[in-house]
Amino acid sequence: MAKKKAPEPQKIAIKQIRSGIGRPTKHRRTLEALGIKRHQQTVIHNDTPAIRGMINQISHLVEVSEVEE
Repeated sequence: MAKKKAPEPQKIAIKQIRSGIGRPTKHRRTLEALGIKRHQQTVIHNDTPAIRGMINQISHLVEVSEVEE
């Protein structure tokens, strides 16, 4: 019997639009955990609950969009 492939997770693009300077350490560490090192940098991640939780913490600093494959 053939195994079904698991659907690929949706991808999201996260772009930093506001600076982390003067922000609480928790916010700066969340940016770092997402792999964002500079202002205006965009990173791509799988859309998982853990990533969404990080985005919710710093939603005022980033812009999120879905990636078309």
